[in-house]
Amino acid sequence: MKKLLTVVFSLVAFIGFSISSANAKTLKCQTVISAKADEVKMLKDFGADVTALTGGSIKFEIMPAGTVVGVKETLDAVDKGLIDCGFAWTHYWSGEHPAAMLFGSPVAGAGVGIDNIAFLSWFQYGGGKQLYDQLWKEMGRNIKGFMLQPVGPEALGWFKEPINSMADFRKYRFRTPPGIPGQTYKDIGVASVAMGGGDILPALEKGTIDAAEWCCPKPDSVFGFQKVLKHYYLQGLHQVVVNADLYVNGDVYKKMTKLEKKAMEVAANASLSKAMSYRIYENGKALADLTQNHGVILHDTPADYFPAYMAAAKKSLETNAAKNKFFAKVWNSQKKFADIAVPFWSGAQMSNAKLGMAHAATLK
Repeated sequence: MKKLLTVVFSLVAFIGFSISSANAKTLKCQTVISAKADEVKMLKDFGADVTALTGGSIKFEIMPAGTVVGVKETLDAVDKGLIDCGFAWTHYWSGEHPAAMLFGSPVAGAGVGIDNIAFLSWFQYGGGKQLYDQLWKEMGRNIKGFMLQPVGPEALGWFKEPINSMADFRKYRFRTPPGIPGQTYKDIGVASVAMGGGDILPALEKGTIDAAEWCCPKPDSVFGFQKVLKHYYLQGLHQVVVNADLYVNGDVYKKMTKLEKKAMEVAANASLSKAMSYRIYENGKALADLTQNHGVILHDTPADYFPAYMAAAKKSLETNAAKNKFFAKVWNSQKKFADIAVPFWSGAQMSNAKLGMAHAATLK
């Protein structure tokens, strides 16, 4: 009897595995960055979690930028089903809908003091996820989005010489991200130049621009900024919050089983935590390497930058809210959340910052 039960259970397991294998789906997913980027490493980790949670019924083929379509066509390709999924930062699509910026990169912490950890609180518990799902409907896109990777806070950037005030800052032609964050620099008198990642180093070497921002110590060091510029500023407001997302074609998502959909959700939530943890350590190692081995000098951002940028950011947010109802709906949700959460979180973060700074001071 025991042998018979063993045979039966083995047969059931084999049949289950065979069905799972027969129904296995490999989703072709194109990113907007190179295959070597940390974001792709973390995206593959997310994919491995989904594959494990679904027993192998969903797998991913991760393709670098340009494999099927150009970077700017990535969202269109997912929407039309040319690829099953895409990976990018949602603020890339703010030219199509201004509210996309409020999910991918809400300028100056949405103007109300939201950092990347607080943003995740809003997204998961303050109504943000429901608004994120609505964004794709507002854009008329056949897409199911999953927020995966918190990036912020991003560094202010790299300069040829130290900047001691906004007057110094305004002397430089400065590479910035596109959209509202970059426009806000123009609004405070900085010569903001938006350009793609691959153009930044050549532009610095030719003198087309004098200073630049990209991301954080690890991605910046991989980029090679330290080869051409040595003055580095960590504290910036333009992208305190940044999040990278996965976009799945809506028809592909609808065909998933309940278990597969839940696996995507669970793996995405895990990715939010793992990506943030990964970046803290990787950026810490990179910053130590930059300052100890590459002659990079770390500076504090001039104090007059903060009120100037924050005021301009709020004005820009108010202008967009007046023009677009859905933008206003999302921003009002973030402001309502911030009124409750930020007084607590900013106070707690002051203790955390002073704790960390006390240790950092012992290392100098």
